[in-house]
Amino acid sequence: MTARAGEPFDLPKTVSEVRALATASVPPTGPTVDEGEPDTGEWTRTRGEGFVIVPLWESVPYTGTYAPEWNDSEASAQRQLASLTEELDRVWGRHQQVGMRVPLFRKLAGEPMPPLFQALTDADCYGDLTVWGPLPTEAADGPRWVAVSLNQSDGDAPMIMAGVVSDRPITELED
Repeated sequence: MTARAGEPFDLPKTVSEVRALATASVPPTGPTVDEGEPDTGEWTRTRGEGFVIVPLWESVPYTGTYAPEWNDSEASAQRQLASLTEELDRVWGRHQQVGMRVPLFRKLAGEPMPPLFQALTDADCYGDLTVWGPLPTEAADGPRWVAVSLNQSDGDAPMIMAGVVSDRPITELED
């Protein structure tokens, strides 16, 4: 599903990747484009108007996995997200939570939404966003907002931790 399949979660590496993401170049305008590995097509990045989304980690697929093993795996992934959040709170201060409930319902209803949320829902990234920002960065074009989330498109699919950088505020969508 992503180019990160099979990689073990490495907290220091992931923190470094998210910190680098905070200074990444984002397209100021243009269409949303998914990018993938040339040989496999596995997702590596989505770029769109004012944002970039990347996979940070992918679990094993859960086909044929049931409780308690599935529950243990989910709990482990949640702990990984919590440890990443804790480390990034040390770097950037307290985070904000941005729910993905409204984007989910807008997607189901076929209603328009901002490009970042459209791209997240198109990638089945429905996990609530843990957001920091605005961050003072070395980016020449201004401050950045960074978010991470843990996602799973269905019970058999792998869990995917995604990272987001935006040159615009990442805030809760109104009902």
